[in-house]
Amino acid sequence: MKKWYEDSLDTDIIVSSRIRLARNYKKYPFAVRLSSSEAEKMIEETKNAILEGNTVISKDFQYISIFRKPPIDKRAMMERHIVSPELVKKTEPCGVLLSNDESISIMVNEEDHIRIQCIAAGKNIEKVWDLADKIDDILEEKIDYAFDEKIGYLTSCPTNVGTGMRASYMIHLPALEWSGQLQNIFNAIGKLGFTVRGIYGEGTEAEGSLYQISNQITLGQSEIEIIENLNNITLQIEEQEKQIREKILREREAELKDKIYRAYGILRYARTLSTKEAIALLSDVKMGFEMGILEEPKPKISFYEFMMYIQPANFQKIIGTDLNSKQRDIKRAEFIRERF
Repeated sequence: MKKWYEDSLDTDIIVSSRIRLARNYKKYPFAVRLSSSEAEKMIEETKNAILEGNTVISKDFQYISIFRKPPIDKRAMMERHIVSPELVKKTEPCGVLLSNDESISIMVNEEDHIRIQCIAAGKNIEKVWDLADKIDDILEEKIDYAFDEKIGYLTSCPTNVGTGMRASYMIHLPALEWSGQLQNIFNAIGKLGFTVRGIYGEGTEAEGSLYQISNQITLGQSEIEIIENLNNITLQIEEQEKQIREKILREREAELKDKIYRAYGILRYARTLSTKEAIALLSDVKMGFEMGILEEPKPKISFYEFMMYIQPANFQKIIGTDLNSKQRDIKRAEFIRERF
């Protein structure tokens, strides 16, 4: 089945949309106080709520026991945004219910008992919210959530109490990054209750000029209000990125075109490429195609697919052999050349 990120070929500045809902069982202690036996029982109940339910989606899921997986498999799943870095690090029983197209992952026994995550390519936040809400309803038919009538959903971390929802866009901002204006923008949106993180969430760095913009406030606002506010903020940032791209093209055309064509040339002909270098070059090429600067044939896969496939663990699994970092860099360059 086609994966969700294989639909990202024509996405522009907004690369993907995500909704994450944090939920906990009423009858079990929070994850930090949960015993291994309680965790096993809770996982089994969550699996049954999805896999044995009389719903159309039940056949679209499989359960994967994360803490039993080899490190490379766990890392590969994190690189594809199926699971969080926190879940990968856990040594207690934990896992994920994963849809066939990888657009829905229900993490079990992460920071909270249940983390429902839905992702789609491009600007589709309403679509993923509708999907996450449906999954939440299915689970709530079988599970008595920890919920307070005044506060809302109760969570391990106080910053998630209320709706328990994090709505986010993955957004590509090479021009704002290049112009040095990003930090001012990030400071401004922080005062409005939003935060900017790296591509794997809190505590991670941006790669390829990709940033994750999400709400910080989960209490005192409805889910619809959170989404509306996120849309307004993101639209403004998107417009600023477009304006800066046009300004750079007017004022620094030769420099911009040189940067983009150099990136294209290296990706097309290089014989060795590290992950970090390849992602930075792909970011420049993506902008070049979007601005109409590059008239060369487009690669056979999308920028975001490249991002997934050339990460260390996923690339190791693709090539199927155990190579050292230098050997991987040679194979990575070959992989990219073939698709250009």
